[in-house]
Amino acid sequence: MKATIETGQSEKAPALYDVIIAGAGPVGLFLACELALARCSVLILEKAADPDSPLKHMPFGMRGLNTPTIEALHRRDLFDQLEIHKHLKNPHMHVVQGPGRQAGHFAGIPFFEGNVATTQWPYHLPDATGNSLISEMAELETVLTRHAEDSGVIIKRGLALTGFQQAGEEVTVQSGDLTFKSRWLVGCDGSRSVVRKAGGFDFAGTEPAFTGYSIRVDLTDPEKLLPGRNMTAHGMYLQSQPGYVVIQDFDEGAFHRSGAPVTPEHVQEVLRRVSGTDVTVGELHIATTWTDRARQATAYHNGRLLLAGDAAHIHAPLGGQGLNLGLSDAMNLGWKLAATLQGRAPEGLLDSYYTERYPVGAQVLDWSRAQVAIMKPEQEARALYAIIRDLLQTRDGATYAAGRVWGTGIHYDLGGDHPLTGRSVPGFVLESGTSISTCMHQGQGLLIDFDGHASLKELADRYGDQIRYLTGSAKERLGLSALLVRPDGIVAWATGEEPDVPAAYKAADRWFVRKDSAYQ
Repeated sequence: MKATIETGQSEKAPALYDVIIAGAGPVGLFLACELALARCSVLILEKAADPDSPLKHMPFGMRGLNTPTIEALHRRDLFDQLEIHKHLKNPHMHVVQGPGRQAGHFAGIPFFEGNVATTQWPYHLPDATGNSLISEMAELETVLTRHAEDSGVIIKRGLALTGFQQAGEEVTVQSGDLTFKSRWLVGCDGSRSVVRKAGGFDFAGTEPAFTGYSIRVDLTDPEKLLPGRNMTAHGMYLQSQPGYVVIQDFDEGAFHRSGAPVTPEHVQEVLRRVSGTDVTVGELHIATTWTDRARQATAYHNGRLLLAGDAAHIHAPLGGQGLNLGLSDAMNLGWKLAATLQGRAPEGLLDSYYTERYPVGAQVLDWSRAQVAIMKPEQEARALYAIIRDLLQTRDGATYAAGRVWGTGIHYDLGGDHPLTGRSVPGFVLESGTSISTCMHQGQGLLIDFDGHASLKELADRYGDQIRYLTGSAKERLGLSALLVRPDGIVAWATGEEPDVPAAYKAADRWFVRKDSAYQ
């Protein structure tokens, strides 16, 4: 992508936007796409004039997409635009197929596909692409930017959000000398979020154990460093290919906090100490530092301000779950904010964004903390590391880890009697050959009625175009008779028996607004 100050349809810019989003990373872009799908006017302000960065390209830009992200991209007809995963081999994995294929890791400890009992998720019908895949940050941002622009989103690059004021039903946003107005402001502006800091959000959590380094460097003697991930007496280093190195130096984040420049001399000192070798560093091409600081906003909503992605939660990038967590935030928030803007939101709909997503974020932060805890260069941590390594070679251990890493175990507590309620809708394929993902491209809720009940067709009609009614059998229906699906793909109600129509209406009223209230 080329540097640009503004993209999108600026000549049609409204005086009052529905939503201004701070940050044009994947989370902000995907949220903008969701809002535009519901015909909301959206402006994105991005402080970087040029979105391109070598850290977004392979290998540093490599990210793993989990099941909820893959499903979300399918449900919005975006997945097929990703090309890299079709020919990319993960350099951190043993490239084999079948039971011996590495399916993920915990603190660098691999677990393998043959040990994962997928029967633990009886309502999960994975797409042909599987439960996880490798992607590149740059490509994902390119796809989302193109889709946002095509949907009418205005993106202004090189304009950092510098301040804002809430007054009544509007937010006035400043970027230097420029002023913009919107009905809502969403912070997708990363770990140093201006929206979060100026918006009065508490950001609670834990301090770091290490400074992490991502570097591209010329090494005089690269053979002195082992390939792959290596735990040592002083930390960890990972060499994905000669000259591309990630280091974890357990200094409690001191160097990262110091703000000191990353020089070749400093990199050589840290790399020698952590690796236990006398490797020699030549020219330093790329260097960035990061930590495992883990914090989460205690609220995601304050007045007309909202947070998503790294603005709402940060943690160590171990296992790459931050991107997936943020994209799922956007998928959960988008339709709820759009419904609120357009006056078709039941009471409490927007509040459910926090109640559903906060616990998921808290779990990911603890998952990250647990990985850091067993990677420390201490005898107690190494003992725990050895035990976890043994557990991940068992069926129960690998299955538990897969559920966390793949995201297949995510469940919102929505009540209801059926165990599918609160989980992602299975990837049903109707006998016509149409997939459920294809039916969700327009962002509507779905009422899937495998047995053609007239009472359920009448229910769908009561909610107008908010709910699309589908009938007909599926190639695999998992014992279900009917189910109601929210626009984000979460099952709101399901039954394997003759439908309890009042219960179906009760579930629908929680997420949608009827055209009338005539139902008795």
